[in-house]
Amino acid sequence: MGTWDTGPFGNDTAADFANDLDDAAKGERERFVRGVLMRAIDNQDYLEAPDAEEAVAVAALIAAQCPGGEPVSPHYGPDEPIPNMSADIRRLAAEALDRFLADKSELSELWGAEDGERWRGSIVRLRQVLDPMPEAQGDALFEI
Repeated sequence: MGTWDTGPFGNDTAADFANDLDDAAKGERERFVRGVLMRAIDNQDYLEAPDAEEAVAVAALIAAQCPGGEPVSPHYGPDEPIPNMSADIRRLAAEALDRFLADKSELSELWGAEDGERWRGSIVRLRQVLDPMPEAQGDALFEI
């Protein structure tokens, strides 16, 4: 079927990833998640859609554990909740999202004009949950 929704688990790759994550031993889940994020971050060439789709799914799972994060789809997301991750995982997830929005990302190219804005909006919302700009820092940007 491919892709059926702009959500992080609205594609076959992410749904398959959720199954693989459920199959992973509890003690291996963080390493599994970290590997997905690092594949996306470390790829400075053209980032293929499947790697990006998995990393978006991981970012959504991590964001769901953060204040302001939205729950993951119970239909296509993992059945088992992911354990709380190391503190740096949140930063890695934000970096991975930045990587998808870069020029050399197949996933960014695949989202055309019609649904592309909605997809990019969902990525930006995930990014804000993962790495919100502190209010004081945000205000300093506008001081003259």
